[in-house]
Amino acid sequence: MKKIALIAHDRKKDELVDFVKKYHNFFKEFELVATGTTGTRIMQATDLEVTRYLSGPLGGDQQIGSEIALEKIKAVFFFRDPLMAQPHEPDIQALVRLCDVHKIPCATNSATAELIIEGLQKSE
Repeated sequence: MKKIALIAHDRKKDELVDFVKKYHNFFKEFELVATGTTGTRIMQATDLEVTRYLSGPLGGDQQIGSEIALEKIKAVFFFRDPLMAQPHEPDIQALVRLCDVHKIPCATNSATAELIIEGLQKSE
């Protein structure tokens, strides 16, 4: 089974949790991986199992990046905060670059995420 990666900056965690709850039936069909706190928040708010990696600034982005490079990730839902500078911005850019290199869809907001879900549902 292919994996879905879930990542959110601090000010976007509530939005991602609400999004996962809204599309619960979609996400329950996949193995979910997430950076630390994001994964915990999703598990607390839903009955979904999430494999949690390190938090983003501590290397969680790279852990997910390695899964992308190994072609184990089907899509990335990375709700980014475009108005807040992130101290680990190079890691974030590397993750998005890996998505581009390996042709993995990467949603950075809920509108794009909905389109990815729609596309994946049609292709399944």
